[in-house]
Amino acid sequence: MFIEAIETAAKFTRPIHTISRTYSGKSIIPGAATLFLINDEGYALTCKHVIELLVQSENVVKNYNLFKEERDRLPRDGKFKRALKGLLLKYKIDNNTTIQLKNTFLDCIDKMSGFTWHLHPDYDLAILKFNDFTNVICDEYPKFKKDASDIKQGAFLCRLGFPFPEFTNFKFNDQADDIEWTKEGVIASPRFPIEGMITRFLRDGKGRTAGIELSTPGLRGQSGGPLFNSDGVIYGMQSRTKNLHLGFDIENKKIVSNGESKKVSDYSFIHLGECIHVSVIKEFLTKHKVKFQEE
Repeated sequence: MFIEAIETAAKFTRPIHTISRTYSGKSIIPGAATLFLINDEGYALTCKHVIELLVQSENVVKNYNLFKEERDRLPRDGKFKRALKGLLLKYKIDNNTTIQLKNTFLDCIDKMSGFTWHLHPDYDLAILKFNDFTNVICDEYPKFKKDASDIKQGAFLCRLGFPFPEFTNFKFNDQADDIEWTKEGVIASPRFPIEGMITRFLRDGKGRTAGIELSTPGLRGQSGGPLFNSDGVIYGMQSRTKNLHLGFDIENKKIVSNGESKKVSDYSFIHLGECIHVSVIKEFLTKHKVKFQEE
């Protein structure tokens, strides 16, 4: 049903890869998010919470570098441990604090000096603009649903993103006390589609239809990916997943497992995807004079 549509969406859907490290260890934690390119002027769409994470990375690195500068100036005497503890408190660092966070955009543009952004004031939506590139690595751009009144409850739609970070092109540089991207290892992660039926439309505080709820969850890493129909036309963008308690709870129920009698408890939830409605997206793009296609 979505074979050709997925191939179409894959032409403009891209992963954002992240690597991070906590203070207590040298293990690198990979992560991913999704964006989709809008036009040949270097504009893309993703979630507001994704942009906030990208921006946060600069502050995280700056904070740790300032900490290291002060730490390295401490005399290595009997008061070192106490002084170090004071520095950790000053910079709000504990064992689980993320101290390094780096990001990279895959197959978006040939080069860039950085990026700028517009955050929607009310919804989990952001416009990203790549700066000082020569070419956008994309031959076909998305077409947004022109008549949103045609979007009906019961329609089956699909989302595309990169929820499972399988890239391995990173390492910890012990000498520099830093995490690094490398040219070795697996660079890409496989794209992952997931379908769902429109269950409800989500309204904001003003009564406006601002979101689409789907019968299946969006997965971590799919945030910022497109929501589209079987023709590949964009109906929205994956934002978050909510968990609703079903009430079919089981407590201390006796069962037999592997020949042994046990008591188990289970609390059931349904996980539903929430997407930003295409009408909100088009209005935001128009406000910031970003060109896009409709169908």
